[in-house]
Amino acid sequence: MKKVILSSIVAISLLGGSLAVAEEVKQPTTTSKEVSSKALSSAKNKANAQKGDVKVIQEAVDAVKLTQEVVIALNKNEKDKAIKTLEKAIGKLEVVLSNPKAPALIPLSANVIVSEFVGSPRDAENAIITATALLSKGKVQAARRIVVGLKDEIDFVTVNLPLASYPAALKLAAKFLHEDKVDEAKKVLLTALNTFVEVDVITPIGIIEAQSLIEAASKIAKKDKKLALSHLEEAKRALKKSEVLGYVSDSDTTYKMLNDAINAIEKEIRGKNEAAKLFDELIEKIKEFKEKAVKSVTK
Repeated sequence: MKKVILSSIVAISLLGGSLAVAEEVKQPTTTSKEVSSKALSSAKNKANAQKGDVKVIQEAVDAVKLTQEVVIALNKNEKDKAIKTLEKAIGKLEVVLSNPKAPALIPLSANVIVSEFVGSPRDAENAIITATALLSKGKVQAARRIVVGLKDEIDFVTVNLPLASYPAALKLAAKFLHEDKVDEAKKVLLTALNTFVEVDVITPIGIIEAQSLIEAASKIAKKDKKLALSHLEEAKRALKKSEVLGYVSDSDTTYKMLNDAINAIEKEIRGKNEAAKLFDELIEKIKEFKEKAVKSVTK
């Protein structure tokens, strides 16, 4: 990313300072590729900042580690040690449960995963056609290797402890151990350790890029028609990529409506170039479209 050099006035004094000539330093243009790159970088930074805001409750994390230690102790036939460790785990969760504002899902970890599809919309279409053909021939694994790469998104993933069921599972396991039902206790604990809730918030990269490109085009349409049109063409390409890859929005606005709106602005720029109102309407539409394209998936 090139540094942006702000326009400045270089004063050249003439005749002992009685006359000054102002020379404007031209500000370098920002290409469509740079706008997209900056948009993606900004989205990554925002997701990482959000990751830092996730409040991981240490008592819950400790309780999970202790639960794992209980299972290890039981595998070594160390029942007494397992009971003591399990009591510690239950005590950790009692601290969490004592807070009336404790959420139903307690975050144990948070992670940001960026999966960028670097190909064109046509590349995505060809990959889908190829994968479909492979599946029709029963070549599932070959198709899977293609499909796994058809992602263009930022995933904000949190792994959570379900507060409604996890403490109860530990108490049930403790009851079984006191009744010398070791196998039953172990099954309960293993089940509890495999019932964490993963929440994945998915944001399509192509829609992020399109929004930034449209906003960038709106700012330079009067000054640089060629570059504004370049931004808009790239915005259409980014939207097409998201559409082909199957990213949908719950908005009443559709991909076709956004594409038609961009075409109308392009026509206006090539003509009278009075597209300010059209830009305002489109920016609002794509902003809402992006917000409703973000999906939260619970696993």
